[in-house]
Amino acid sequence: MQDRRIVSEGPGLKSPAETGFFSAPLARPGASIFSAVQQQDYSAMIWLRRRDRMERSQQRCIAVFALVCCFAVLVALIFSAVDVWGEDEDGVTEENCSNDCRIVLVENIPGELSFNSSNHVSLTVGLNHLLDLAKLSIEIVSPFWGLTSIDQESRLYSVYQGQYLFQRLLSLKSRGVKLKIVRDQPILDSIELKSLSDHYAEERYVNMTALTRGRLLSSFWVVDRKHIYIGSAGMNWKALSKLKELGVIVYDCSCLALDLHRIFSFYWQLQYRDYIPSIWSKRVTAVFSRDKPLQLRLNNTDASAYVSASPDLFCPKGRSRDIDAIRHVIREAKKFIYISVTDYLPLVNRTFRGSAIIRYWSPIDEMLREAAVLREVKVRLLIGLWTRTHPLTFNFMTSMQALCTGLPVCSIEVRFYRGKEQMGGFQHRINENKFMVTDNAIYIGNLDWVGSEFALNAGAGLVIQESENQHKGQDSIVEQMTAAFERDWFSPYTISLLSGSTTLQESQHGRQKLHSLKTKDESREHD
Repeated sequence: MQDRRIVSEGPGLKSPAETGFFSAPLARPGASIFSAVQQQDYSAMIWLRRRDRMERSQQRCIAVFALVCCFAVLVALIFSAVDVWGEDEDGVTEENCSNDCRIVLVENIPGELSFNSSNHVSLTVGLNHLLDLAKLSIEIVSPFWGLTSIDQESRLYSVYQGQYLFQRLLSLKSRGVKLKIVRDQPILDSIELKSLSDHYAEERYVNMTALTRGRLLSSFWVVDRKHIYIGSAGMNWKALSKLKELGVIVYDCSCLALDLHRIFSFYWQLQYRDYIPSIWSKRVTAVFSRDKPLQLRLNNTDASAYVSASPDLFCPKGRSRDIDAIRHVIREAKKFIYISVTDYLPLVNRTFRGSAIIRYWSPIDEMLREAAVLREVKVRLLIGLWTRTHPLTFNFMTSMQALCTGLPVCSIEVRFYRGKEQMGGFQHRINENKFMVTDNAIYIGNLDWVGSEFALNAGAGLVIQESENQHKGQDSIVEQMTAAFERDWFSPYTISLLSGSTTLQESQHGRQKLHSLKTKDESREHD
């Protein structure tokens, strides 16, 4: 047995057994510095990677936040362009609306006039009947509000009709019927509108001056989203008694009511706005149009119908313009075209920066000339003659009639419906009709056929075209409108083109306007 020797090498040394087999050797000074540098580089690399990841994460967050903001702004723009009306249109849609309808021609014939035949429903009776039927809501658009009168004429029976209608509108509150009214902005401090508002009627205005520098001349009712009235008469006692007015009432026709309601809804959203939105809510887009008309049964007659509007800026997606509707009816006529309007003038008179800009406005004029000369369609124009008839109207009508000179199959006739001027400058018996009837269709609107009216003023129109493959009886609205036109045409209240020109030139007001180009919408008040 060998002796084990333990060599003492000082207190700082350990025996081989204590150091162990896997013990690392002592590091040299240079290696330690290199290792430290490597450790610092590694730490810097890790820090840079973490910073890159943080920056990329921040960029993604910023991008997501920007997208969310853009989406929010887009939604805000959409809903601020034309607010969606909170009501759900009572569940009426294009698919479930009613299209088996009844139509009635309504007129106001002043008592001073005597016609050979006039068996149509009076305008006053028709509007009061709509009030009788109302159960939920009535929406009214009217350029004028003057159902009551405070002057000396208020004692006349004719004024009573307007006062009675006004009282019935006030009584809607007690029946739980909502009343909504859209009006033109110039109607200020109206006692009637204030009284209706006090009876919980909702009222809004359209600032047409800021939007188009025109007027709101639309005139229609929508009752319970089922019945409609559209025509020339506004809410004025004179329209119910002293002026010659014409319109139609369509009953139990929620399809047409829905479409006309959307025009009302568009007006309703324009309060406090001085611009026309570029993005439209679905609640104001057209349901039917010239290219996609409503197919319906009308007085047991197959027909198609749609609603049009003016001006162009007031026609959202799918809405047919009034001018396009008129041209469509003219184009489809095969035998005759009868037109009855207060004013006819193919000119646009606009004021820009204080200067009057006048230009020829040809769409209707050209279509009528083409129909008469090229398609041999008989054309008759019955135009109102009053102190505000523009002298150039006679020039244009003379030019149109001259087209048929020497053409045996061409027929263009023009006559003027003469009004009657009373004390105080108010004219009675003025023909306020604004319609066209052909052998297969009708157009009833709110605007006179003046270029400035269609370019600047707000109006609505109704087109009804009856099927050609059926017999048209007395219930046909085309037949009724034709009879009304021919009654006026052959009445003792119309005069020839030459006589009309002479009559106007002899009037004092006519001589004052011979060298001016003022349109009716600049001077016409509440006649």
